[in-house]
Amino acid sequence: MGNYSPNPRNSGHSGYHQQLSFRSLIQTETLPRLQCDEIWCFVGAKAKNVTPEKKAQGWGDTWTWTGLDADTKLCVTYLVGGRSAGWAFGADIDYAMLQKIYGAPSDAEMRRYSPAKCIGSDMKVVSGDPDPKHVSTSYVERHNLTMRTGMRSFTRLTNGFSKKFENHAAMVAIHAVYYNFARIHKTLRIAPAMAAGLSDHVWTLEEIVMMARQLRAKSEKRGPYKKTRNAELK
Repeated sequence: MGNYSPNPRNSGHSGYHQQLSFRSLIQTETLPRLQCDEIWCFVGAKAKNVTPEKKAQGWGDTWTWTGLDADTKLCVTYLVGGRSAGWAFGADIDYAMLQKIYGAPSDAEMRRYSPAKCIGSDMKVVSGDPDPKHVSTSYVERHNLTMRTGMRSFTRLTNGFSKKFENHAAMVAIHAVYYNFARIHKTLRIAPAMAAGLSDHVWTLEEIVMMARQLRAKSEKRGPYKKTRNAELK
């Protein structure tokens, strides 16, 4: 959970340690209802405008997959990378897809920066035996809105997009920890981590920073001391 294949050279990055903290803090049993969805963003430039050289550096379209517990609203896992569901989830799950059906856009809607009107939906079972009553993306799509308004690089039609993939993934890691532990959910009236029994209070930013520092200290433990020349001569 909380994957983006971090670069070891960025091990001093705060977001890198927030990703490690996310893995260590989100220890839950199997959840009965998990809503999953992907949210689009780009790093550097949109895919159609990226040169092969920049693409090799991580530029282009980027998708953030999130798994949200429908009951506690806890962001159980996330993954930053491609758009393929198989790449994100694997196959050993009860998985159904809810596909929305849009009507033909009018002239005004074609000029607007949004999709046409939704006129229905179609449920398709992809794998396993999912319960049709619980096939929904309502909560996770609302969480997508929280992400898009809470992180500047997700805001459309601005110049706030990330310039490096590692920085983008680190920002998502920090937001995931903040959302679960330090942000009061307006419906629950408590933090999602409290609803899931992972915390007994709303975390402060200082607590999040201290946790990141502790993880950084653990990852920077010194190895064995090298022998000095004087010690070798003795």
